[in-house]
Amino acid sequence: METVRIGSSDVSRFIIGGNPFSGSSSGHGREADKDLPHYYTCARIKETYRQAESLGVTTAVARADAHILRVLMEYWDEGGTIQWIGQTCPELDSHERSLDRVSEAGGIACHIHGGVADRLLDAGRMEELIPIVEHARRIGLAIGLAGHNPDTFRWAEENLDLDYYMCSYFRGPSERGQEINHDYIAATRDTMNDLIRTLSRPVIHYKVLAAGRSDPAEALPYVAGKLRPTDAVCVGICTNQKPDMIREDLELLGFAQPGT
Repeated sequence: METVRIGSSDVSRFIIGGNPFSGSSSGHGREADKDLPHYYTCARIKETYRQAESLGVTTAVARADAHILRVLMEYWDEGGTIQWIGQTCPELDSHERSLDRVSEAGGIACHIHGGVADRLLDAGRMEELIPIVEHARRIGLAIGLAGHNPDTFRWAEENLDLDYYMCSYFRGPSERGQEINHDYIAATRDTMNDLIRTLSRPVIHYKVLAAGRSDPAEALPYVAGKLRPTDAVCVGICTNQKPDMIREDLELLGFAQPGT
């Protein structure tokens, strides 16, 4: 599989997302959020990583919490080689401590949680991100910023020294409990991609399937047509819904390797 550069690391253009592994269905409701941890045991997460690696995927995005750290430690001890890009966990402690955990555990990069960045933008407090980025530089960890609002990245372009961005294809209604429809998603993903074309850093496109609300047969070819040469795509995997989901996603993106 082709790779892109994040910081000093080469990562696969398809990246495994970690929300399902951490019990987040991205707005599908409390029952869905309760069911995911029962399905995604440590063993099943490791099995998903092994399947991904067998298909040429080298990289995963996941939260910098104790659960993910434990899974990755076991996976690496068992011979797995998947690279980890962390996400800060502001509900646990400071962003700086999240960066420390990722660095100490052997992660290759970490980004600031997207909801945090968007809320700081709304409050006019984006300058609070500056010392977090400076801390990443001090410890030698590649640093990124996630978000759902194009204005988040416009501000970052002018004010932050980052290695990459995580740009979401949809935003808004899921966080307010409103129904998301395809027209809304199509409008916001186009707006985000108009912005992505102007950004100076590599971009990891995420929430490209709107957490299962979009048809992969339409959404993933759309992504493939929007990725710049420097960009990758992150997709959460739910093998409880479709065991061969990774292979199908790779085929729809045009990333599948011959013979796999």
